Amino acid sequence: MLIITVFRSALFYIGYAFGVMLVGIVSFGLGAFVDFEKRYYIVSRFNVFTIWWAKITCGLKYEIEGRENIPNQACVVVSNHQSAWETYLLGIIFRPQATVLKQELIKIPFFGWALKKVMPIALDRSKPALALKQLLKQGKERLADGLWVVIYPEGTRIRKGKFGRYNKGGTYLACAAGVPLLPIAHNAGTCWPVESMLKSPGVIKVVIGEPIPTEGRSRDEVHHDMEQWIRSHVRAMPGGDAWPENQA
Repeated sequence: MLIITVFRSALFYIGYAFGVMLVGIVSFGLGAFVDFEKRYYIVSRFNVFTIWWAKITCGLKYEIEGRENIPNQACVVVSNHQSAWETYLLGIIFRPQATVLKQELIKIPFFGWALKKVMPIALDRSKPALALKQLLKQGKERLADGLWVVIYPEGTRIRKGKFGRYNKGGTYLACAAGVPLLPIAHNAGTCWPVESMLKSPGVIKVVIGEPIPTEGRSRDEVHHDMEQWIRSHVRAMPGGDAWPENQA
């Protein structure tokens, strides 16, 4: 019933808000006194809490296929983007990580305070040429330090059943750094839709693909393989085939 969904979603956001404030205050207060590993552990507890709290309050469960495809060493991870849910889950699976995000997010009180403490790659999207240079420079540095670099090529959350244009920043970084590109597909938007505050119970499917090699291959070829893999797997999931493939 709708009233139950509204109540459960409201309960989720109450706990979520307290979690954001708590992790923001703690990470801001301790950030100057602990090393990166400890800071990341503190901030990632919010990811663990959010995934758990969404399950308890709203019935959002998940299943992961392809864990065996995760390389032993950090690489560039790319995923479709339907909600905020997948950002929390991938923050748990790939640790420690540097997330590529828009600069505006680190300016949000509490939430942004925590983000700044874990070395994200915050890009100014109004200056695409400079943003790409920053991504390549900082991305290679993060990879060299053993951090996974997680990128959402669509750049923004896309309604379930639709597909945004996949930018090539992640592909360029993987090719420049000589590391594989690890594709991920999911249908989180079926339970955590971008167009609504309401969360619906269900099982979110997450598929981790085999690493796409970059050595000796063109960037266009690598990008094409990544995009087609994600699109085809998303379309095969519940809620993934509601719209034409190229509609954004």
